[in-house]
Amino acid sequence: MLVELVRVPTPDGCTLDAALNRAEPASTANVGLDAVILIHGTGGNFYSSTFFELLAANLARLGVAALRANTRGHDGISTLVTAKGGIRHGAAYETVDECRHDLIGLIDWVRDNVGPRLGLLGHSLGAVKCLYAAAHQPELPIQAIVAVSPPRLSYSWFCRSARASEFLATYRQALSLVESGQGQSLMEVRMPLPLVITAAGYVEKYGPTERYNYFQLVPALRCPTLLLFGSIEVENHVAFQQAPHDLAAMAAGSSHLAVEVVPGADHFYTGVREAAWERIAAWLRR
Repeated sequence: MLVELVRVPTPDGCTLDAALNRAEPASTANVGLDAVILIHGTGGNFYSSTFFELLAANLARLGVAALRANTRGHDGISTLVTAKGGIRHGAAYETVDECRHDLIGLIDWVRDNVGPRLGLLGHSLGAVKCLYAAAHQPELPIQAIVAVSPPRLSYSWFCRSARASEFLATYRQALSLVESGQGQSLMEVRMPLPLVITAAGYVEKYGPTERYNYFQLVPALRCPTLLLFGSIEVENHVAFQQAPHDLAAMAAGSSHLAVEVVPGADHFYTGVREAAWERIAAWLRR
């Protein structure tokens, strides 16, 4: 499928790369959206995800344009284009809160170039970014959110988990570096996932303030939201264990929150991506 490569400015002077799949004109489906913005996870980018490629193509066939976009946290270490020149960035150096600037820029671009009715679809940390931006900026014109496998970024949850000692050792190492003035030192960590990250970034992202714990964000959401998980990741990974169960109580008291689990799915929905898409498409049609 042909795509349009585009560059999107953010309100704080950065430039993001993205690829647009236009809606197929022959489609007769009506899900109330002109476009969906797809946001990658930690260290990802808009062009390498075969999962996003499938979702974008299926959205286009459904009559919805799909913009697969880089955030400033794309790839492990990358160069971010800014008004003052390139700076070192990527997942190793990002502050998740800055995703709000990225999403505002992407939303504005889509509204100007595609249409006003839009949704967000994020995978992994991208899902957290979508939930975070929507909760903190309720004025954003978002009609729907699909959060695919958002990890529970919770200090208290990790401290109660079977990997608590590993997590606390890593956190204390990062905190020690920050307190000694070495917050920009890079660390190679394995908890909660293998990652190269600055010590300051680790403390900010996984610390006791729980700034990015989406369980604290969901109650503030104002638009229909689907949280989708894979059964394998829920069974085996600390960042997802018990999440659908804990979210079910929140969904029971909400008219706009839905929680679903795809049987046999790992974090990347290997081998069951069409099944995941069918869950998403059915929810969008509703």
